[in-house]
Amino acid sequence: MQEKLKKSRQLYSEAEKVIPGGVNSPVRAFKSVGSTPVFIKRGQGALIEDVDGNTYLDYVGSWGPLVLGHRHPKVMEALHQCLEQGTSFGAPTELETELARIIVDALPAMDMVRLVNSGTEATMSAIRLARGYTGRDKIVKFEGCYHGHADFLLIKAGSGALTLGVPTSPGVPQSTAEHTITVPFNHLDILRKVFEETGQEIAAVIVEPVPGNMGVVPPLPGYLKGLRALTREYGAVLIIDEVMTGFRSAYGGAQVLFDIEPDLTCLGKIIGGGLPVGAYGGKREIMSQVAPSGPVYQAGTLSGNPLAVTAGIATLKILQEEGVYEELETKSAQLEKGLREAAGAAGLNLIFKRVGSMLCTFFTSDDVYDFETATRSNTEQYAHFFKLMLDKGVYLAPSQYEAAFMSLAHTKEHIERTIEAAYHSFAEVARLK
Repeated sequence: MQEKLKKSRQLYSEAEKVIPGGVNSPVRAFKSVGSTPVFIKRGQGALIEDVDGNTYLDYVGSWGPLVLGHRHPKVMEALHQCLEQGTSFGAPTELETELARIIVDALPAMDMVRLVNSGTEATMSAIRLARGYTGRDKIVKFEGCYHGHADFLLIKAGSGALTLGVPTSPGVPQSTAEHTITVPFNHLDILRKVFEETGQEIAAVIVEPVPGNMGVVPPLPGYLKGLRALTREYGAVLIIDEVMTGFRSAYGGAQVLFDIEPDLTCLGKIIGGGLPVGAYGGKREIMSQVAPSGPVYQAGTLSGNPLAVTAGIATLKILQEEGVYEELETKSAQLEKGLREAAGAAGLNLIFKRVGSMLCTFFTSDDVYDFETATRSNTEQYAHFFKLMLDKGVYLAPSQYEAAFMSLAHTKEHIERTIEAAYHSFAEVARLK
């Protein structure tokens, strides 16, 4: 494959001189698959083209936002019209209210929403709000769930005491980590023990309803409802991070799919239609604490940016159309079935996990239900599979621990082509075991 990526390799070398690691987000560097990144030139529908002229079927979709595919005509038309008016005003626009109303109408548990610029902004703001609302300091997060790079979220579980947090990045003070409790996902008994010990100090529990940064890991039956019951019992705010799953798992998100009522919800990705965006919202009683209505401060120069809001409105209107999610489910199920059969034909006993249009192939034979079981995956095998698929024109996430995303732009022929490539690639991986 490397001979096909001459210009990409050249551009990466130039980028490393002026950008740390040559990329603006770590996974893009292809380090976990032992390769150098592909530099993308353009996208159309389900396809992307790199700077060397190679074309790929895209299952990354800008890490989830492009549920309609690249450059959807209605989104592009709306953006062109918006550009005629301006790109940023730092003042209220009617568009912001329109997007906010669409979001609030879609999520039964949400009365009000505040627009921000990224998923990280949404989660850090929601946690600050939960702390301000409850008057408590501690938060609970789950191993393998990613909520952005705010200091208090880059924490792993410490050895020994459940309440001892340990920073996972230099630059995060131990004093910050001490307010974050990390427990394994899908283990309600451990979470219950945490609440029995420190429940009156916990301001919030933040969770991805379907974690997508340790691969795709569905919640076990009853887990999310048990989590909801515990937080209510102890007066903690339940924050559901739907930056990835919002308007992808279902119209409204995983909370609609699993019938869970959070206190606060974080959104991003799809609600910006491929442009930078984030949002957090929830019950009016809580959201009324946000400035200027209340004392909890949060602000942003580009929050509610007209371009991002316009792309989001156009995208969500399309997702309201009849049959959209049924189509996504049918296509995703077809791809999952084909990948299972391809792996089986190669004699590989792998684990496949899927929720709606998010799916993951784990290179392990052990079931995956939390971070520890996900990390049993053979990352060397995945890296080999990734490079083989890339060589055959299929662009998957350059990490075992990321999701693949289906879009409405993928056709039956695209999926069949992907499955055919997988038959050959799985067979090659099996030969090298």
